[in-house]
Amino acid sequence: MQPQPIPYLSEEEYLELERNSETKNEYFDGEIFAMAGASRKHNLIVANVVGEIRSQLKKKPCRVYPSDMRLKIESTKLYTYPDAMIVCGKEIFDGDKEDMLLNPDVIIEVLSDSTESYDRGRKFSHYRQIASLKEYILISQDIRKIEKYSRTEHRHWTWEDTDEDHPEIILESVGCSLHLDEVYDKVF
Repeated sequence: MQPQPIPYLSEEEYLELERNSETKNEYFDGEIFAMAGASRKHNLIVANVVGEIRSQLKKKPCRVYPSDMRLKIESTKLYTYPDAMIVCGKEIFDGDKEDMLLNPDVIIEVLSDSTESYDRGRKFSHYRQIASLKEYILISQDIRKIEKYSRTEHRHWTWEDTDEDHPEIILESVGCSLHLDEVYDKVF
């Protein structure tokens, strides 16, 4: 028996399906990719990060979105759901439904064995095409480690990470920080 070809879906068809779906799916180049459910550690880390950032942004014109906010990368046409995004100033959405953000300042991904290669490689390649993106944060769920990629004024990316002697990452673009003790509270 021959495998059936996957039918090409337009962006409009994907969005219609996605808005009525009980699960989240990425979309790229006419194909839909199911997103796997998250582990206990993954969920705790995301909750800790969103809570910590939200409390630091209270008096600032910034918002933090958890993983239910869809991101559209206009130049590459990838639709995805980062674990968290921060946007400061005016939010720009695609369309009038306000369910698809276009201009995050910071994107945060929690790494898992099944997504780490993609998050560091092809997905980051897509993210780098977002003009508003200033910082990309990767958080391990297996060890206490946070990594930060920052865009320089010359469109280069710099890298730094945490360790037990340097347990904090500063998110300069939004004026807040992530500390290992807060990110990993009740995780291990």
